[in-house]
Amino acid sequence: MATRTDAPTRREQILKEAARLFAERGFHGVGVDEIGAAVGISGPGLYRHFPGKDAMLAELLVGISGQLLTGAKQRLKEVDGAAPEVVLDSLLEGHIDFALDDRPLITLHDRELDRLRDSDRKLVRQLQRQYVELWVGVVRALYPDLAEPAARSAVHSVFGLLNSTPHLARPGSLPGRATTAALLHRMARGAFAAAVSD
Repeated sequence: MATRTDAPTRREQILKEAARLFAERGFHGVGVDEIGAAVGISGPGLYRHFPGKDAMLAELLVGISGQLLTGAKQRLKEVDGAAPEVVLDSLLEGHIDFALDDRPLITLHDRELDRLRDSDRKLVRQLQRQYVELWVGVVRALYPDLAEPAARSAVHSVFGLLNSTPHLARPGSLPGRATTAALLHRMARGAFAAAVSD
């Protein structure tokens, strides 16, 4: 999948630092001055980009759900017509990239989703449901004997496995990104295979 190589915008820098700080200290434990200092601008300067911390949190959580769904759809287009194993592997690679590269967003989602306005929280859930259903279709194409509810449960279980990366160890203490990615991939494939062995 093509990746963006140009420098992040100021807005993207703010969001990245906000995600890191919110994940480390909690949403209420971080002030706009601290976020501003992390990107080299004054706290009040943030208001040129966002109306407040609530807007940053909403953009982070709605944004990552949308990015996962869009990325998965793009991957499916790129492997259209490939064997079901190839399609599932592509989806796994995309989610593993997210799980290893965006660990603060996983923590943020786990801790702060309930702080979103109802409309934003509903949008996050809607995007997540679409993402899950996309995976369910791919899993059932590979394992046609797996009933839809079981496939959905297996997808949620694999997401739980992959999204556990913030709890594996302190950043920098994992065995290396490539080794960790390969391990997560093998474990996820094993989980899906186990779902049909009963």
